[in-house]
Amino acid sequence: MGKVKMTSSEAFVETLVAEGIKYAFGIVGSAYEDPLDLFPDAGIRFIPVAHEQAATHAADGLARVTGKPQMCIGQNGPGAANFVSALVAAYWAHSPVVAVTPETGAVGIGTGGFQELDQMAMFEKQTVYQVRVNLPQRMSELTRRAFYMAKNFNGPTQLNIPRDFFYGDCPDVIYETPVIKRGAGSMEDLENAAKLIIEAKYPVIVSGGGVSQANAIGEVQALAEYITAPVTNSYLHNDTFPASHELACGPIGYCGSKAAMRTLKKADVVIALGTRLGPFGTLPQYEMVYWPENAKLIQCDTNIAALGLSKNADVYSCGDVKEFAALLLKRVKELAPGLEKKTDRVADVQKEKKTWGTEIDEWSSSNQSNPMHPRRFHKEWTRALPKDAIVATDIGNNSSMINAYLKFEGVRQHISALSWGNCGFAYGAALGCKIGKPDTPVIAFQGDGAYGISGLSEVMTAVREDIPVIALVATNDEWGAEKKNQVDFFDNRYIGTNLPGNPDYAKLAEDMGALGIRIDHPDQVGDAIQTAISSGRPCVINAIVQGGKEVLADPFRRDALNMPLRYLDKYAHLNAK
Repeated sequence: MGKVKMTSSEAFVETLVAEGIKYAFGIVGSAYEDPLDLFPDAGIRFIPVAHEQAATHAADGLARVTGKPQMCIGQNGPGAANFVSALVAAYWAHSPVVAVTPETGAVGIGTGGFQELDQMAMFEKQTVYQVRVNLPQRMSELTRRAFYMAKNFNGPTQLNIPRDFFYGDCPDVIYETPVIKRGAGSMEDLENAAKLIIEAKYPVIVSGGGVSQANAIGEVQALAEYITAPVTNSYLHNDTFPASHELACGPIGYCGSKAAMRTLKKADVVIALGTRLGPFGTLPQYEMVYWPENAKLIQCDTNIAALGLSKNADVYSCGDVKEFAALLLKRVKELAPGLEKKTDRVADVQKEKKTWGTEIDEWSSSNQSNPMHPRRFHKEWTRALPKDAIVATDIGNNSSMINAYLKFEGVRQHISALSWGNCGFAYGAALGCKIGKPDTPVIAFQGDGAYGISGLSEVMTAVREDIPVIALVATNDEWGAEKKNQVDFFDNRYIGTNLPGNPDYAKLAEDMGALGIRIDHPDQVGDAIQTAISSGRPCVINAIVQGGKEVLADPFRRDALNMPLRYLDKYAHLNAK
């Protein structure tokens, strides 16, 4: 195929089409209005948001539920700068987001012109690849490269384009870039892993985000069943193994399942699949040290930089977790044909789950109303979710607490802020999720603090663009996670953590054209969820829940805080106990 004569704007847009881009999230800006004018004819729907952070989160959410690269685009300078925080969330989620950042004209770079900013430096540490288009003639080539690197390095990239380069000539060939297969990794590593598993007395699988991304639940389940290995979900990846399976234990890590952590503690071999074993998924929780330090560790991930990052493994495999799990099972079967099901191990899992279930039910048994006890609220709304629902979760006390309640059967259903932990993630991500899965209920769960950062303003985006996302807001008039630190470390001195005077978010939603529902009794929760789903409209459920130190979860960063010296004498008698 020969080169086609076109402008660089046309080359840019045609390359987007070749890469399968159907949506672009951003705020309109003069820096890219020439290619923007071509979007409708190219079949690309531009979705204007209230803030560029939400644009990046939406592209991230769409990328996570589809598994394909997505894009956000904004005005040069302040618009591009607003992408930064959200792009870090995509980086730690290994989400292929392409951030298109038009910049000041090439002739004016370095002169301090209007909205000029060094846009390359600020994205350097949170992208897997970045490039500045240096000639209009290279527009399609370098646009292709940004998408190629995003999908093959499984992370965000930055495509930086001087705004005047949209007006040059770019004769080129347009085509879609490939996804390069990784395979199962080294066969020697796989052989060593199989031998460790056969010799294990109590193997446990940690199923990470890579399992969801690779659609590898079937392979992981088959492996777990053959070797009778209990399966735990890695931190904030509750969608990586069917929750109803007899070997499923739930998530490890902050505010997770005690059954999962107590089970993992018994392991003599840990099989970590598609996970870097990050700190919040391995640090002590519920005053329990649950990581089995003497256990052998097998770790498989496509990203070589993730291997050995947090834990030293006995066997590493840099490969596709789906292919690795399938070949590992095949080799285990060859070495140990007809392996018998360990019914005592299954019974042990059931016992741990029953014990944990009884405990968390007791925590969640309150019937109080106006406000509801948060744990009872979480029990009710997660129980009301349809089987296929997608839940985008924010950061904060209540958003962390629900880690123990969320249960999923399939992949790409739990979309979270992960270890970047930026408030305001959930609603923007939910917009992208709903666009990618229009027939699936999508819930954005946030506390009132995080909702005020992004959800409140982006409801108008959902209304204007007819994106029926359901915002579920836990309103307790506080920044709960930080308040817990002030309870435990700062003598109950509340500075900046109270949020008195919140409006009724349900009424505000109605004023913006969405459906608004206010709930303050546990008996209302299930009906509210069903009403919101069946309405087919953007909806905000304002849930009035109890705040204060009596209901707060464990401190989020006990590992990073110490009681100041000025309080030590006052609490010396407690420390002595």
